[in-house]
Amino acid sequence: MSLFALLLVYISVAKAVKPVCHLMGMPEAPLLSKEGDVVIGGAFSIHSKITHPQITFRRRPEPVTCSSINFREFRFAQTMIFAIEEINNSSSLLPNISIGYKVYDSCGSTLLSIRLAMALMNGQDLTVEESCAGQSAVHAIIGESESSSTIVLSRTTGPFKIPVISHFATCACLSNRKEFPSFFRTIPSDYYQSRALAKLVKHFGWTWVGAVRSDNDYGNNGMATFVEAAQREGVCIEYSEAILRTNSRERIAGVVEQIKMGTARVLVAFLAQSEMEVLLEEALLQNVTGLQWIASESWITARYLATHRTAKIISGALGFTISRSNISGLKDFLLKVNPSENSSILREFWETAFQCQLPGQSEPKNIRRCSGSENLGELKNPFTDVSELRISNNVYKAVYTVAHAVQNFLSCTDDEHTSDNKAENRECILRENIMPGQVLQYLHGVNFTMPSGETVYFDQNGDPAARYELVNWQKNAAGDTVFVTVGEYDASLPEGNQFAMNSLNIVWAGETKSKPTSVCSESCLPGYRQAVIRGRPVCCFSCVRCAEGEVSSKVDSTECRKCPLEFWSNEDHSRCIPKQTEFLSFTENMGIILTTFSLVGACLTIAVAVVFFCFIDTPLVKASNLELSFLLLFSLTLCFLCSLTFIGQPSDWSCRLRHTAFGITFALCLSCVLSKTVTVVMAFKASVPGAGVPQCSLPFQRLSVLCCTLLQVIICALWIALAPPVPHKNMAFFSNKIILECGLGSAIGFWAVLGYIGILAILCFILAFLARKLPDNFNEAKFITFSMLIFCAVWITFIPAYVSSPGKFTVAVEIFAILASTFGLLFCIFLPKCYIIIFKPDKNTKKHVMGKAHVKSQ
Repeated sequence: MSLFALLLVYISVAKAVKPVCHLMGMPEAPLLSKEGDVVIGGAFSIHSKITHPQITFRRRPEPVTCSSINFREFRFAQTMIFAIEEINNSSSLLPNISIGYKVYDSCGSTLLSIRLAMALMNGQDLTVEESCAGQSAVHAIIGESESSSTIVLSRTTGPFKIPVISHFATCACLSNRKEFPSFFRTIPSDYYQSRALAKLVKHFGWTWVGAVRSDNDYGNNGMATFVEAAQREGVCIEYSEAILRTNSRERIAGVVEQIKMGTARVLVAFLAQSEMEVLLEEALLQNVTGLQWIASESWITARYLATHRTAKIISGALGFTISRSNISGLKDFLLKVNPSENSSILREFWETAFQCQLPGQSEPKNIRRCSGSENLGELKNPFTDVSELRISNNVYKAVYTVAHAVQNFLSCTDDEHTSDNKAENRECILRENIMPGQVLQYLHGVNFTMPSGETVYFDQNGDPAARYELVNWQKNAAGDTVFVTVGEYDASLPEGNQFAMNSLNIVWAGETKSKPTSVCSESCLPGYRQAVIRGRPVCCFSCVRCAEGEVSSKVDSTECRKCPLEFWSNEDHSRCIPKQTEFLSFTENMGIILTTFSLVGACLTIAVAVVFFCFIDTPLVKASNLELSFLLLFSLTLCFLCSLTFIGQPSDWSCRLRHTAFGITFALCLSCVLSKTVTVVMAFKASVPGAGVPQCSLPFQRLSVLCCTLLQVIICALWIALAPPVPHKNMAFFSNKIILECGLGSAIGFWAVLGYIGILAILCFILAFLARKLPDNFNEAKFITFSMLIFCAVWITFIPAYVSSPGKFTVAVEIFAILASTFGLLFCIFLPKCYIIIFKPDKNTKKHVMGKAHVKSQ
């Protein structure tokens, strides 16, 4: 009964006690802290090495231990404290409001990032009297320095609307507002840096590069964006390796071996400082030299990497980083840090910086003792070096963004959310009631100007304006590595104006002024095109000469273009030039030879006419039908001279003249020969002397010559009137030259002219053949037969030769046929007579010419 009563009493007491919220596990104490009305959390990788305890699954694991203090990260933490103290002492920004801080160390570990996130939210109390839905211990968090740790931190604190402002996390994935609604940063996203790096590589003509990255969110996302942008720029990646600082030495050595064996002379290193440090150590061991390093913003300004020892490996490095700034008073503040405060991290910093041991250690070490009053100004390390305040300036700006957001909130001003209705109904909140979600809301509308003149604001994704400086590692007169700005990149400017550079001031790998070359294949010169090699990237190609008639005028052309119809490729196929025009000219050898033969033939004909004229009263000349002979000699002269119209550049008048002159002069010539042949036949076929005179009278001869010639004139006139020959550019026969020729206009007209000449020649041959048995001493009919044989043979062989001859040789064949047939007529008909007149004058008698003596003797 008593037990039942005790149970009722316990239940009633338990109901009366308010529920208590207990902290699971032990609270995580901050390394540095200070109370205030508004508390800002700080998450930095103050230690760079981490040791995980052995997991036995039989007892609670020991805490993770961190070692090897990172002076640069410790400077970031002290810069945050400096900015907070500066604001607390300001009379214009948050007057009467104090800002506190809680600084934690994540040691660069995502595991510890979760622990410090919980510590920043929960605070140090083991229990909460009322409810677990209380206020967070901090109003905003600044950190972290690595993207992976920042992702963990932001995802943990995001559901509680605690804003996270990173000074060094550049992963483009953090711009996703759906996943990270409470994330902001004061450093540009890698979305812009990766594209800037791709443009940089393309600008210097490096189309074959190697790549190495941190195997985390920062490296993987940044390199993926770079590869995508590089491919659009026509840059190929020979290899892409990933490392972590915690990888085994064999793994790191394998990556360096790949870099060493690669043919690319440019290496894009998208690495965090810790990964770069271990990679550089292995590169020193393997003596990897001659590479042009392209750095990400994470390590390009890490001065502790730029030592005399590493210069032979990494000298001349290029990379983008954010703008440098000057923070007034920071140097003095950093030098005032001392271990007198009861802080383990300050004692560790002091002992590491001075390589000594402070008093109070339980186990003395075999190193020199220090008092804590040493002068930090005598040291030269990343903590005291404020010459390159870039990331530290981001920390500085991050603190000020929180301060301005709180001030806007407390002063009831909100540029982004102001509306008349809200302004009327809204009550300003007291400082003790500030919630992290309210700070988050006002961070979106922050817009202020720093003392340096820089404007600070966030876009809809929580990102700042993307502006970079291009930094080159160079040596000064003292031999120390300095970071020289050689260019700028501003993503807010229009495309084409974003990149500005001074290439003349760049020092390249090996400390030379000569820009290295990194291509898979040497550039194809103009006149060649790239031919892809199967199984290799597009940057690896062979150079193929452009085909005839095709050109490429640029270096590394992917294809050759055909020249226009009237143009042809030059000797090196680099440009199109007008095609060579070809015609039979007076200045070339063939033209000179044909012209000479033409003029010689005309002169010989005139000479024969002179001989005939001088011996006009001799029996032989009289017996040769004097009028027809002179008319024949005149027509032969015209035949010789008409061949000259076929030589020279074709024109409208020359095309019309050459064919009509040829047709008419040959018709006149053959008409004379025909009339002469008819006269001879009729004279010797007459049974009675004088019987044939009416038929062979001069009027008959003249009429026959006129009629035969007139018919050819009519044919030529119809040809000229209906479809005259015109100049024509023949581009079908030769691909690389234009044949200037006279188009026939009408093939029927051309062949009608030739056919008519052929008919006259055949008639002359038949009649002369019938007169072949005339008296031997009067053998003109026999000579006409021979001349017609030659004439017909020449023009019969002319037809196939004319059809098959290319270009200007077609004209040459035609001229040759004219000259050959004309010489045949001249020599066969007049040469024997001239021989008798000049060399055998004793035979130039009437008796010998008539051949009577020969007849009587028989």
